[in-house]
Amino acid sequence: MWIQFLLIAAIVAIGYFFMRRTGADSHLALRRIGFVLFIIAAVLAVLFPQWLTWLANLIGVGRGTDLLLYALIIVFLVFVFTQFRRNVSLQRQLTLLSRRIAILDARERERAESASPDDDADGARADDPRA
Repeated sequence: MWIQFLLIAAIVAIGYFFMRRTGADSHLALRRIGFVLFIIAAVLAVLFPQWLTWLANLIGVGRGTDLLLYALIIVFLVFVFTQFRRNVSLQRQLTLLSRRIAILDARERERAESASPDDDADGARADDPRA
């Protein structure tokens, strides 16, 4: 019986940390509603495990724990796929940002070299030790 209280407390605490505002608008309303529904379903599965077994038998799976395992596998694969896509997008943004910084640095160096007042007639700088 105490394990149910522990599991419910863990579900609610994790749900709270995922639902709190992070300052970014990446948490859409539908995502929050879906997460609240997931928390409710998780709490109900802890309180009434026979309901999960009933649902598994209705679907054609032998036990509720098997149904839960199959669902977790699907959720994990969806998570891996979305993280992969997000990583690809972030890599693309990082590449574009790096290119932009390199171009801006090159333009700045070019401007600094063309506007340098210490150049003598041959194009060598007065403070250049190679000259």
